[in-house]
Amino acid sequence: MTCKSVAVAFVLPLALGLAANAWAGPRGGQGGNGHRPAPQQQATPFVGPERGKGRDELSDSVRRVERDTRGRVLSAERVPYDGRDVNRIKVVDQSGRVRVIMDDPDKQPSPPPARDDDN
Repeated sequence: MTCKSVAVAFVLPLALGLAANAWAGPRGGQGGNGHRPAPQQQATPFVGPERGKGRDELSDSVRRVERDTRGRVLSAERVPYDGRDVNRIKVVDQSGRVRVIMDDPDKQPSPPPARDDDN
């Protein structure tokens, strides 16, 4: 047997088997009565208070950077820095340059207190 005929002898049955398997459809997709099984309900992952807080701080930082730079945010992530987590935000500014902004949510000034006569 030549190399070509050996390859055909092995590849052809493999290809036919794959084609027959694809034509038959997925296994267990439909029962004998033609009804599909009910979809499994996915469990929602537990989000602890610290993880949720970090997510809020990251989204607040993204909004603040968008407002301050008037640029488009490319990515945002929490990274460890000097023993704490800071937000690293990459943004394209108006001149087209990519800027990396390190935002520490713990160092942000608190908003001024509301006065009674603001209502």
